Amino acid sequence: MRELDRIDRKILDFLQKEGRLTMTELAQKVGLSATPCTERVRRLEREGVITGYHAHLKPQALGKNLLVFVEIKLSAKSGEVFDRVKKALMFVPEVMECHLVSGDFDYLIKARITEMGEYRQLLGNILLKLPAAVESRSYVVMEEIKESLFLPVL
Repeated sequence: MRELDRIDRKILDFLQKEGRLTMTELAQKVGLSATPCTERVRRLEREGVITGYHAHLKPQALGKNLLVFVEIKLSAKSGEVFDRVKKALMFVPEVMECHLVSGDFDYLIKARITEMGEYRQLLGNILLKLPAAVESRSYVVMEEIKESLFLPVL
């Protein structure tokens, strides 16, 4: 992958804020004609810089009123265990993010749920049954101060 230039970065900045721009609108915003702008966008897609286009949904509109962060500690740490945990969590719809981290715990999980009973089931039936899981800590979010999907590109 080649270095991103100023125009590539402008394209990325506009697209991550408004993925529904037409190529003509985007080209106008970045100072190109439509054809070279389209070629740049396609190249950024091919190179994996742009990985998709998505609608950002309001969780509360879907009844997902609780946001919970969970730390999971494992008793054993090996590539095999990490692979098994990854496989177990990959298709759990409530788990929005899962990160293998350094520190006192091994995983930091972000989950969206409807209510505390659903979280209790998620914790007891899935998270604490992960391979080698021995301990968890939960943090229920009282107020979301900032949530952003935008990466600083300029």
